[in-house]
Amino acid sequence: MDFDLVFEGGGAKGLAFVGALQAFERQGHRPRRVIGTSAGSIVALLVAAGYNAEECMQAINERMPDGKSRFASFLEVPRIPEDADLHQSLVYWLRTELDNPAVPNIIEPLVDNMVEGLVKANLARHLVSLFAWGGWYSGNNLLNYLKEKLEICSKDLGESTLREFAQYTGRDLSVVATDITNRTMLVLNARTAPDCPTAWAVRMSMSCPLVWQEVIWQSEWGAYQGRDITGHKIVDGGLLSNFPIRLFVLQDEIVEKIMGKNPDDDQVIGMLLDDGMPVPGAEGTQQADSPAPGFLERSDLIAEMMARLSGLADTLLSGHDKEVMDAHQHLVCRLPAGGYGILEFDLTPERMAPILAAGEAAMEAHLAARQAREAELLKKT
Repeated sequence: MDFDLVFEGGGAKGLAFVGALQAFERQGHRPRRVIGTSAGSIVALLVAAGYNAEECMQAINERMPDGKSRFASFLEVPRIPEDADLHQSLVYWLRTELDNPAVPNIIEPLVDNMVEGLVKANLARHLVSLFAWGGWYSGNNLLNYLKEKLEICSKDLGESTLREFAQYTGRDLSVVATDITNRTMLVLNARTAPDCPTAWAVRMSMSCPLVWQEVIWQSEWGAYQGRDITGHKIVDGGLLSNFPIRLFVLQDEIVEKIMGKNPDDDQVIGMLLDDGMPVPGAEGTQQADSPAPGFLERSDLIAEMMARLSGLADTLLSGHDKEVMDAHQHLVCRLPAGGYGILEFDLTPERMAPILAAGEAAMEAHLAARQAREAELLKKT
C-alpha cells in the first residue's frame, strides 16, 4: 500500500525514522508523497531519492577515518576566508584596538602575529559565525553530504533543482523552512520553488537557529510562489511547523496551491519523535564525546538551549500542528526518543541500536493498530 509520509524535526533523534522505515517496508508498503522538517527533511530527501531502509541504514552508519560518525562532521569549525571583507574588517579592528603608543615598534610584528592567531582561533571563528550569520557551525559539511547522497542516485541530482528532482525521481518531495525576513513559513517543492536547488532546500530546513548558519535566498533560485524573496534569511522550518502533517490532511485552497489536491483518504503516516517516551534498552548506553570545540565540547548546553527554544516555538507558533495532530491521532506513529539529544550526532553503535529498534517496534505497532481499526470499520459497514 502507498502512504504519504511525514518526518518530524528532531536533530539526531531522527535516527528512529530509519528503524520505522524498516518495519514499513517489511509490511510491503511504499512511500507516496514525503514531507519533512529540519532533520526530518534529510530522511524525506533520501526516501524521495529512492533510498530504501537498508540504504538509509548504511548512510547513518558511515564513519570517518577517525572512527567518528559521519554526522559528527556537521558540527564543523566555520571558516572565514582570508579574502573576505569580514576577515579583513576583523583584522583591522583588532589591530586598531591593540595599537598602543606605549608598545614599541620592534614588537609590533608580534602583535600582528597574535592578531592573526586570534582571528584563526576556533572559538573566535565560532563566535563570528554565530553573531554574523546566526549559527555556531557553518553547515557546509551538511550541504556537501546532501549533494553527495544525491549524486549516488544520478550524476546530475547533486546540483538538481526541485523541478529537476521531481522529474527524475517521479517523487513528490516537500521540505519546510522559515523565512525570518518575512516571518512566514516556506514549503519548498517543485510547485512552490521549482528553481531552488534540492540540496539547498534541505539545508535551509536544517538551519536550526544558533546551531547552523542561516541561509540567504539567492536570485538564481527563482521566486517562491511567484514572490521574489532574494536576500531573505531562511532558517529551520521547525520554528513554524515542526510536524507538518496538516499539509497532507487538510482540504483547502491554500494547501492545494502548495501541495496540489490532497487525496481523500487516510493513507498518511506522520512519524512523531516523542521525547516523553523513553527508549527501551538505552539506559545502559552512553553518549559519545561531541567533536564540538570550546564551550560546546559536550553538546549538553546547546541541546538544552535548543530544547527550550523549540518548546517555546512550539507553544507560541506551532499550535496548528498540535491541533491537526490531535484530530488525526490514528495517522500518527509515535517514535520513542526520550533521553537522546538533538545534537547527539556521534552515536556509538551501542547507543544507536536501541533507538533504531524502538522506531521499528513503534511502526510495527502502529501498522497493526491501523489494520485492526480498518477491520473494525469494515464490520460496521
